[in-house]
Amino acid sequence: MRIAVLSRNAKLYSTRRLVEAGRELGHEVEVVDYLKCHMNIASMRPSIFKGDVELSGFDAVIPRIGASHTFFGTAVVRQFEMMGTYSVNESVAISRSRDKLRSLQLLARKGIGLPVTAFAHDTKATGHLIKLCGGAPIVIKLLEGTQGVGVVLAETKSAAESVIEAFRGLNANILAQEFIKEAGGADIRCFIVGDKVVAAMKRQGKEGEFRSNLHRGGSAELIKLTPEERSTATRAARVMGLNVAGVDLLRSNHGPVIMEVNSSPGLEGIETATGKNIAGTIINFIANHAKSSSTRTRGKG
Repeated sequence: MRIAVLSRNAKLYSTRRLVEAGRELGHEVEVVDYLKCHMNIASMRPSIFKGDVELSGFDAVIPRIGASHTFFGTAVVRQFEMMGTYSVNESVAISRSRDKLRSLQLLARKGIGLPVTAFAHDTKATGHLIKLCGGAPIVIKLLEGTQGVGVVLAETKSAAESVIEAFRGLNANILAQEFIKEAGGADIRCFIVGDKVVAAMKRQGKEGEFRSNLHRGGSAELIKLTPEERSTATRAARVMGLNVAGVDLLRSNHGPVIMEVNSSPGLEGIETATGKNIAGTIINFIANHAKSSSTRTRGKG
């Protein structure tokens, strides 16, 4: 098969591993910087180019779309879809998962466990947001934030009011969520390929840090999931319509709760912590599905 990895940087660990795994399994794999592409949106013969070279003949694409380039990146994925190329994650599923508010609403509609979450536009509703989340401490999140950036733990009601006021003063959209104290600054990353959790790791924030992101100095270790955690993670990916996903959940007193469903999960942390060849698993999934069908859009909304 001929596979394109849509990535801005061929040297990134995840991109490099996907290329290595694909070639080891006998496929032709090429990295395409999606921001350098341009498209001819035609009804009869849609096409996509990088410079003067037409990007045709690919059997499948693996989107590694950065959060800051979601709009254009998903347009490139959509163009490949129009050309009949299989995408392991469809453009609509990527867009769905990147909208934090929309994704939480979709998960809630399907009865999947979530932290108590509140959203408002009017700054006068700040008191109501805090009350809905059970009072301070609460977690305040920028809807556009990634890798723990724009996530603040407000220890007191006055601190929460100040943070919300500051964010709203910048016209930033925010969510307020209950603080799951019993998680102890740790979360669980479940890596989904198809309908299965193929690997899982516990990420622990460094001392004094409630965010567990590895980019922020957290550590990772192999963990055994409970059946409920495994089911919750796979259901969350299915609701988003993602074939490859990183599902982040917390262990709360009322069961597993979903924090985020990531459409471009990194491979370095999970492969290092578990010793598993996740890149190879993704390539094999594509090889088994690209030949017979287009990407399934499993979620709705």
